[in-house]
Amino acid sequence: MSRLPGALNHLPLPIIGSPLFIISNPTLVIEQCKAGVVGSMPALNARPAAQLEDWLAEISETLAAWNLANPGKPAAPYAINQIVHKSNDRLEHDLEVCARFKVPIIITSLGAREDLNQAVHGWGGVVLHDIINNKHAHKAIEKGADGLIAVACGAGGHAGVKSPFALIQEIRQWFDGPVALSGSISTGGGVLAAQAMGADFAYIGSAFIATEEARASDAYKQAIVESNSDDIVYSNLFTGVHGNYLAPSIRAAGMDPDNLPESDPSKMNFGGDKSKAWKDIWGCGQGIGAVSKVQKTADYVAQLKREYEEARERLLG
Repeated sequence: MSRLPGALNHLPLPIIGSPLFIISNPTLVIEQCKAGVVGSMPALNARPAAQLEDWLAEISETLAAWNLANPGKPAAPYAINQIVHKSNDRLEHDLEVCARFKVPIIITSLGAREDLNQAVHGWGGVVLHDIINNKHAHKAIEKGADGLIAVACGAGGHAGVKSPFALIQEIRQWFDGPVALSGSISTGGGVLAAQAMGADFAYIGSAFIATEEARASDAYKQAIVESNSDDIVYSNLFTGVHGNYLAPSIRAAGMDPDNLPESDPSKMNFGGDKSKAWKDIWGCGQGIGAVSKVQKTADYVAQLKREYEEARERLLG
């Protein structure tokens, strides 16, 4: 087992809900945490920037009240995602707000900064950094991140191309700290498989879009229920960084998902004026074939827990 910092020790379930751009909100985060899963959201989902303080107050106060009323079933900690890319002109402001609330876990993406990691450590927080290959993993740890989120092929949003088997085994050759695995995980069996490979946690995103609390359109949720891995398109057109998207949303925007042009990878862009990622072009991972209905977050997490225990019993039996 890895060396796990306090915020990640003794979680009810070895699952981190990934931050879903536009979609994650305090209601979803709170329900994830109450159900025993680390709930997370991007700081940029709070718009205008001043709203972030209100949202963090809501999350912190609600979870504190839950823990007081449920001492035998405490909530999992929550996480806030910070985009470190130079295009994010809110980073310093949002980090200051997170410092005031002593956010337990910060997830950093699209860049690693030593000063940011030190700031989070200053208030006792834990930093997990998104990576898509072993080279980036080394850089993240060298700059002071506490753990890694290995974004393998098939993950929703900005996904890598590495097999999870290759990515995890390369990381575990040199790193014994916390690792979460992202990429097509939407069942309890997938969670156990991630642990069997060497990860400490499964990182689940797309399946949580199809929950009642997620701030996604009904059409988006239904598309996830009705689609499978054949409906996922890998492209860098919409943001300049390769990611996975739902083909039906690309068609609805008047484009052919089988013939998308390449974008300039040096620029973070949103694919033109008419259709914006992630509002109109829907991010999604390959694991959605297991999602058969829209349901409450608590019910989905209960399903994951049941499937996880059943998978363990199959192996032990």
